[in-house]
Amino acid sequence: MAIGREGFDGVYISGSVLSNDLGYPDVGLTSLTEVTQRGRQISRTTALPSLIDIDTGFGEPLNVVRSIQELIELGISGCHLEDQVNPKRCGHLDGKQLVSKEEMARKIRAAILGRKSDENFVLIARTDSRAQEGLDGAIERAKLYLGMGADCIFIEALEDEREFEQFRSAISAPLLANMTEFGKSPLLNYRQLSNLGNNIVIYPVTMFRLAMKASADGLTEIKRHGTQEGLLGAMQKRHELYSVSRYEEYDKLDQEIRRSTEP
Repeated sequence: MAIGREGFDGVYISGSVLSNDLGYPDVGLTSLTEVTQRGRQISRTTALPSLIDIDTGFGEPLNVVRSIQELIELGISGCHLEDQVNPKRCGHLDGKQLVSKEEMARKIRAAILGRKSDENFVLIARTDSRAQEGLDGAIERAKLYLGMGADCIFIEALEDEREFEQFRSAISAPLLANMTEFGKSPLLNYRQLSNLGNNIVIYPVTMFRLAMKASADGLTEIKRHGTQEGLLGAMQKRHELYSVSRYEEYDKLDQEIRRSTEP
């Protein structure tokens, strides 16, 4: 709801945030059920399209088929699938390992077969190969993944604007840029990224980091002063929370139901 009110075009459901929300690091410990059900809980609150992170697809190619089918059945609009070895690592950390190009190609074909019930479902192929295979290797993988049917490419951890520019010049398909904080990529603004040829921009952990920092600061304040009164100015007001959660809408519905059953 809040994302839509601010005028954004879609909702991104981050695998890293889902992992952290469950108390785990982002190393591929989440299950298909956990990710898809949380994705459904988020996507059902908005009319905007929702894009979700499914890491390495929760198994072998046949598992990828089921993963895509589950996402479609739950109303998710698209996902990205990555070419790391499971257990994976955060895309902006060192020490990542890649599956072979052939293995990733099989997973992409599996995903294409899995989405037959919804041809509009968007499949984004993510490659983490920049660090291990260089930009040329990443471009080679991206072209293969597109040839296997991917709709869009998500290249992780480009290191400067020139690399963004070079990758765009080599790839004619839609591109997704990841603007995560404290990573290897510079934090470019939307206009810069658009001028560099990117079609989608995600901010995967931004809201989570803000909320966690605010929560930690709030706990410090309460511990120090024994009250939350000094935090009121930083809080979302009651009516604002009720507006986002559609409290009044549900209250009116409840009253209507009651009136319709009165003798």
